[in-house]
Amino acid sequence: MIKNDLLLKALRGETVERPPVWMMRQAGRYLPDFMKLKEKYDFFTRCRTPELATEITVMPIRQVGPDAAILFSDILVIPQAMNIEVEMKPGVGPWLPNPVRTMEGVNQVNVPDVHEELQYVFDAIRMTKKELNDEVPLIGFAGSPWTILCYTVQGQGSKNFDLAKKFCFSNPEAAHILLQKITDTTIAYLKAKVQAGVDVVQLFDSWGGMLSPVDYQTFSWQYMQQIIDALKDEVPVIAYGKGCWFALKEMSESGAAALGVDWTCSARNARYLSGGRITLQGNFDPARLYSSPSDIRKMVNQMINEFGKDAYIANLGHGILPDIPVENARAFVDAVKEYRPA
Repeated sequence: MIKNDLLLKALRGETVERPPVWMMRQAGRYLPDFMKLKEKYDFFTRCRTPELATEITVMPIRQVGPDAAILFSDILVIPQAMNIEVEMKPGVGPWLPNPVRTMEGVNQVNVPDVHEELQYVFDAIRMTKKELNDEVPLIGFAGSPWTILCYTVQGQGSKNFDLAKKFCFSNPEAAHILLQKITDTTIAYLKAKVQAGVDVVQLFDSWGGMLSPVDYQTFSWQYMQQIIDALKDEVPVIAYGKGCWFALKEMSESGAAALGVDWTCSARNARYLSGGRITLQGNFDPARLYSSPSDIRKMVNQMINEFGKDAYIANLGHGILPDIPVENARAFVDAVKEYRPA
């Protein structure tokens, strides 16, 4: 039995004393101890070494105190497993030297045996579960097929992913074959993560908001729905789409246990658009963690009052920024833990 099961209760829609709290990207770059490991080991070495991934995953639990751990990994281990080269370049971020932009390229993309290609992730989950000793739940994650396609076609990060959109709109047949391959791989990957011991999974559609509402349904949501359908009876699924407020109604009817909300969508609109029944997660502006700890506490209280303490998970609206002071991250978490309804 997990000792602190607040997150699981919130995902089931149960009444809680206070909302659970965790932060996207909490296992990482804002922590001084993480930066020490970064100086010794490159990015994918940290991802591929179960001992390092475990240490990084547990670090914020010990130092900041959230109600859940999220496995240290990266969404781009999926294309790596699919025969697509991915590097992490200093100062650039993800770099794919051979982007996929033709049907011929799509045909060279594999749907792998995830146990052969990604066993290091499952080993890290088992090791992390042992280290956590049932203190808090462990979250596993994957990128949405659309978000993975964005990097796979663009070849790097982008402000508008114009090449990815051009590929989808000019060669939709190839785009849908690629999206389906990513979807099939992601389902197998997440099922294996559940078998290894994760308690919750989150799908990150970081670039869904780049698409119009119609194109979102065509090139992103239908593939997200396949993944949710495949996983929802085994594990709670959190669906997070950055900039995807326009799809909250469809998302709320998907079978997902909760929906992530970014900071551009108010609590009131999120509750309205999602029908007022499903658990919501978010929506604190990550940049607001630059505010003073006292201001952070006030804003957190206001955020929880607006969402309501039940059917709600306190979180940021996107990943924590790298230069946030640890004391500010702790102030965010503590403010949620100290929250009591008026």
